[in-house]
Amino acid sequence: MSIKQLDEYRYLIPKTFREGMNVEGMVYASSEIFDAIERDETLNQVANVATLPGLVGRSLAMPDAHQGYGFAIGGVAAADMEKGVVSAGGVGFDINCGVRLLASNYSMKEVGPKIDPLLNQMFSSIPCGTGKSGILQISFDQLDKVLREGAHWAVENGCGTEEDIAHIEETGMIAGADPGEVSNRAKQRGKDQLGTLGSGNHFVEIQYISEIFDEQAAAVFGLGMDQIVMMIHSGSRGLGHQVCTDYLEVMQEAMPKYKIKAVDRQLACVPVRSKEGQSYLKAMAAAANFAFANRQMISHWARKSFKQVIGRGELRLIYDVAHNIAKEEEHTIDGRKIKVLVHRKGATRAFPARHHGIPDDYFETGQPVLIPGSMGTCSYVMVGTEKAMSETFGSICHGAGRVMSRHAAKKDTSAEQLIARLKEKGIHVRGASKSGLSEEKPEAYKDVRVVVDIVHNAGIARKVAKMVPIGVIKG
Repeated sequence: MSIKQLDEYRYLIPKTFREGMNVEGMVYASSEIFDAIERDETLNQVANVATLPGLVGRSLAMPDAHQGYGFAIGGVAAADMEKGVVSAGGVGFDINCGVRLLASNYSMKEVGPKIDPLLNQMFSSIPCGTGKSGILQISFDQLDKVLREGAHWAVENGCGTEEDIAHIEETGMIAGADPGEVSNRAKQRGKDQLGTLGSGNHFVEIQYISEIFDEQAAAVFGLGMDQIVMMIHSGSRGLGHQVCTDYLEVMQEAMPKYKIKAVDRQLACVPVRSKEGQSYLKAMAAAANFAFANRQMISHWARKSFKQVIGRGELRLIYDVAHNIAKEEEHTIDGRKIKVLVHRKGATRAFPARHHGIPDDYFETGQPVLIPGSMGTCSYVMVGTEKAMSETFGSICHGAGRVMSRHAAKKDTSAEQLIARLKEKGIHVRGASKSGLSEEKPEAYKDVRVVVDIVHNAGIARKVAKMVPIGVIKG
């Protein structure tokens, strides 16, 4: 049976699409975006995920979905805590790669003329690039505290406030993290990388708010027209990558013991309640906490740079969300509330108003959802809805979604050409690597405006504000 278009923004993948599917698949897309999704293995990966034991609901793909390792990037799937499995590929290599948004009390008019010295100061203060070491020199004992305490460790060491903690997903510290389940190799890779940006699509971006769609929500979040904001996108660096690598091997070796056969070896998995599954979740939580602390430290360096150049004012944290994570949550499935393990890989939590998992000051509004665009394009703040809870386990897209390989992106555009083109648009760029800049050109990604409109029109989130960049720092 072929894929069925249910409405303008939903495509159903029936269980007859491929042998062994235990649940249906669902893709959120317009016809234009669906054509792009069809060009790689995304649809097959959504169907492959649907064959995993103990899944509930549907195997989902957001409009930014594209081919990934096992799971599509932009994929969401939930497993019954007692009967289901956990898959390291369903979280990905950059555990808790995520985004945070900070708001200033400055206007575009005030900061625009100082953008070059501001970028220069930030670029010298925030270590950027592949394998880059940070400013901090911490011991392995201190690293274990970071892995247990996440952003709380950074705040306790003078790099943030209690208000910051209140505005981070899970308050920046996922419970159950166990540094003892993280390998020495992973710790060695991460020890000197705390407070570093990394490479690829990671960035620090100075933006201004160019459009408000929901004045009430924007007011609650403290966002207004022409206001300068800062978006930070980074993750768990080499530590998280090694945790994923280690546990993929553990899961592949353990699958025969649990009589699990995957249709794709990249979907290596083990029962959630198994020894191996619990060990992975404790290590994953530790890596996620490292990422929360990492973004907190980057915020600290960015705030100091901002104050040095601009001279006054603070950067207030609006919210910080994880993209690559597996979390135990309660959801209503077939009319009953059950606990499930939600895998979000390149997807963002989007909880609605009056959900216990969001900050008190956003309780009547809903959770801020941060959707970055590609370098040189706009980004969005959205807010979660009840419809997301009933359809997508409270999840939406995490960005624009790549449509061009890194190799292809570098073919016809030099870093110099890209920097000049962006400067003509009023966007100033600093990059640690010329090839890294070329790989991240705007054309390598889907149009974030289209992706966001799909999510908005499908009703699984609402648009609140649109931001346009004036300065970008890339790893």
